[in-house]
Amino acid sequence: MAHPKRRHSSTRRDKRRTHYKATPVALSTDAQTGEVHERHHAHVFEGNLFYKGQMIIENYAKTA
Repeated sequence: MAHPKRRHSSTRRDKRRTHYKATPVALSTDAQTGEVHERHHAHVFEGNLFYKGQMIIENYAKTA
């Protein structure tokens, strides 16, 4: 098993971690309801569950 002989500097550690970034959530506006939601996620609007502009489940808030 590999074991470092010397400690890595903080600069070297930080250079390795430059690619670990948080990306902002992509948002979309539903064509039917006008609701802003996360892309590729279903969302609740007035008690109904919508996905890609279509109502998937009616009265979702009551059943869930």
